[in-house]
Amino acid sequence: MSTNNKQLPLVSVVTPVYNGEKYLAECVESVLAQTYSNWEYIILNNRSTDRTLEIVEEFAAKDSRVKVCTNEEFLSQTVNWNAAVRKISQESRYCLLLMADDWIFPGCIEKKVELAEEHPSVGLVGSYRLMGTRVAADRIPYPSPCTSGREIGRRYLVEDYHLGTPTNILMRSDLVRGRDAFYDETVIHADRMAFLELLLESDYGFVHEVLTFDRRHDETTTALVADRFQTSRLDKLVALLQYGPRFFDQRELDRVMRHFYFYYYRFLAKLWLATGTRDARRYHRTKLRELGHRIDKRLFLKAMLTEMLDLRATAKRVFTPNEKLHSKSSRLSHSDRSLDAIGGNPRETRNAP
Repeated sequence: MSTNNKQLPLVSVVTPVYNGEKYLAECVESVLAQTYSNWEYIILNNRSTDRTLEIVEEFAAKDSRVKVCTNEEFLSQTVNWNAAVRKISQESRYCLLLMADDWIFPGCIEKKVELAEEHPSVGLVGSYRLMGTRVAADRIPYPSPCTSGREIGRRYLVEDYHLGTPTNILMRSDLVRGRDAFYDETVIHADRMAFLELLLESDYGFVHEVLTFDRRHDETTTALVADRFQTSRLDKLVALLQYGPRFFDQRELDRVMRHFYFYYYRFLAKLWLATGTRDARRYHRTKLRELGHRIDKRLFLKAMLTEMLDLRATAKRVFTPNEKLHSKSSRLSHSDRSLDAIGGNPRETRNAP
């Protein structure tokens, strides 16, 4: 791409941060190291009480493209995300919500902008991402620089398909500016809902390179809440109820919902049988009630029975005398009995979430 800033579209990088001193410098330095030069970097300080403000002001003093703002009052995470994206320039063509404990590789912005410029129908651009020490977001076959947004949305709603994190997705700024509250402030995984909204009106671009780093640790707000309340499956239900009718016809949607409820009620059964999940059980009951859904007793009891039979079969396998474990015929007959008792195929019963 041309190195002349006047010929390059402006990219707005935005980082909302609260008490991010531990990783913030690394995050900011990754933006400064970009091979792409025409960007603005807006850092929104959410009333931090550590050295966050001092750190970012030092960077801003050295590079005029770094702009520091501070909220007048502390905001919750998703409200703060919305406040951050509202600050992107009216002149920017693309934007990126970069989390304060993540960072981007030097060629990230350049390569994603280049793809988006080559495919005007694209509204989001993802890539492979490094999550701790694991490479993720690898389900887009190579080469597939541009995929129908409708197809990607359908895959997310049906499969265990991750659309990427905010750090990983470059977005068209006009699509973001067109919404007052870009992120749904009522759900935990608001980024996924926002991506689905964009996929309804634009295509999905993908760069087959590792271009971003997501730090995986238990200190993030999303990780703490999601782990405590097991939120991802319930947010998938919210997504299906809200976006299912817009991505599927009625016959397809009925089939998708049956598939979802089969696995969701198996998950609920696991919650009710496990110890230390009282908060998660209460969370799911409350949220279902808010959605106008009550736990279907018939489906729940069926899932509980299946789960208990599965646990019983597993216990039998674990406590079978050693001499029987060495008998091939014994192992086969035991496995057959387990599957007959469960009444389903191995894929459905053993890999249920």
